[in-house]
Amino acid sequence: MNKDKMSFGKFEEDILLCLSEQSYVNQRSLAEISGYSVGTVNKAIKKLSDEDLLDADMKLTNSAEKILKEYKPKNAIILAAGFGMRMVPINLSSPKALLEIKGECLIERTIRQLHEADIKDITVVVGFMKEAFEYLIDDYDVKLVVNNEYNIKNNLSSLNLVRDRIDNTYIIPSDVWFSENPFRKNELYSWYMVSDKMCEESTIRINRKGELVSIPAQESGNRMIGLSYLSGEEANVLKENLSRYSMMEEYDDSFWEDALLEGNRMIVLSKEVEDDKAVEINTYEQLREFDSSSNHLKSDAIDIIMHVFKCKNDEIKNIEILKKGMTNRSFLFTVNEGKFIMRIPGEGTEKLINRQNEAAVYKAIQGYGICDDPVYFNPENGYKITRFLNEVRNCDAFDEEDLQKCMKKLRDFHNLKIKVNHEFDIFGQIEFYETLWGGTPSVYRDYSTTKEHILELKEYIDSLSIEKSLTHIDAVCDNFLFYKDGDAEKLQLTDLEYSGMQDPHVDIAMFCIYSLYSKEQVDHLIDIYFEGKCDKETRTKIYCYIASSGLLWSNWCEFKRKFGVEFGEYSLRQYRFAKDFYKYAKELMKKDF
Repeated sequence: MNKDKMSFGKFEEDILLCLSEQSYVNQRSLAEISGYSVGTVNKAIKKLSDEDLLDADMKLTNSAEKILKEYKPKNAIILAAGFGMRMVPINLSSPKALLEIKGECLIERTIRQLHEADIKDITVVVGFMKEAFEYLIDDYDVKLVVNNEYNIKNNLSSLNLVRDRIDNTYIIPSDVWFSENPFRKNELYSWYMVSDKMCEESTIRINRKGELVSIPAQESGNRMIGLSYLSGEEANVLKENLSRYSMMEEYDDSFWEDALLEGNRMIVLSKEVEDDKAVEINTYEQLREFDSSSNHLKSDAIDIIMHVFKCKNDEIKNIEILKKGMTNRSFLFTVNEGKFIMRIPGEGTEKLINRQNEAAVYKAIQGYGICDDPVYFNPENGYKITRFLNEVRNCDAFDEEDLQKCMKKLRDFHNLKIKVNHEFDIFGQIEFYETLWGGTPSVYRDYSTTKEHILELKEYIDSLSIEKSLTHIDAVCDNFLFYKDGDAEKLQLTDLEYSGMQDPHVDIAMFCIYSLYSKEQVDHLIDIYFEGKCDKETRTKIYCYIASSGLLWSNWCEFKRKFGVEFGEYSLRQYRFAKDFYKYAKELMKKDF
């Protein structure tokens, strides 16, 4: 910190800032403007006068002007890369930063408020739907920086991308509506904004010195708003922390505010505002409550719910994002005292899933108790509404009791020998997903060799006598749902969108590769399904299915990558299954046939 400022603190700095923006009238009016008591204002004025920062007419001296110049805001960084998971169903069509609120685009309002404070150097870090922000370059002369890891890392990674720009800088969230301009032409210290409202989600609170200190998990803190001003020594510390933390995997899911913490307190002072002065818009319901006329409240998903349940928009409540699936997004909602889940097809899904076929599957299994019949299903776009299951949990792929129950459920399903008019062709889908790459080669250098090996296994499979019936295809542990029905725990299958006619034993292979099983674990699951009576030919066949399905889902992952959807280890392991289980299958063939 500048040594000229060492002898006075936050109270004096706030009073000096007030006097830099408007002429002195009297101490009472200054108290009203600053929010401090008259006594605090009196002490601050005396201190500033003693430090030769105010003259006899209560005007700033040259020394004060020099300090103001040193700490004057230079630029701003707006963090707008996030997906906004809690904003369903709005986030299907628009990033949160571009929401219309009270007739204004949220990010445009923030930019205009910055311009009013003479801050024109503005950087926006984008990621999700980055193209939607491009117009800001022309309309507002902003700079865009793309965070390509927005979907796998939190906003600490976004700020780290532009850390070199942090120097007398406002760091701004893109999802907060400020009723009054929070930016000013002058600043004198680094701060982080919190509201006067206490909430359980916060991890900090203001102490008597105006500092922001960490609190135990069970306590409430001041609501964290996300707006901050960084200058001087604090800006340098933040940049060092961002650089260091960005190299540490444990910070991948961290908010940038973690880089403000040193020990049990933040390196910056607090700036407290009234709670209604900074409204954070995180959910559809928050937007509806704050601005019921916003055009962004219009949604196909919401319209469907209103139509199905004959209800009004404001009767749809408790909208909550569920864990994002590998193919779809889903959200929870309540209406008419009932609890339901709506599935929204994910990016590129229309090229992967035939919804007419999925509708045929639900019709074929109706009444068999495999799963609850959908409350609503649209075979044109794949929107689906199902009832919410109480105390639901997924199968634990490493729990013996769960595996026994799930494999029995799978056997019972297969033994029904249900028929539909469409087939799921593993090898045809391998080729199909490959065509979706648009002519670009695989990311794997030995892909052509691996594919040749998998096609060898097709010859073996085709030589066998196989009775096909309706097969789940995506029979992974997450699609076995345990739930409570009264005091009893029941089990059902879900997500039959890939289902079709196939060898039922493919489902065993799919369960194994999704669970990332070792060979020993694969053999154990086969033994559970067949109750210890699996012949060698069938085991070899399942190895072939594991290998071919590994390449199938590896190709699927390569397609999804084009939409910015990454699956990390999962995609690598699928390709590894293709190679390893090709070898295991060939070894069994040599031994036994």
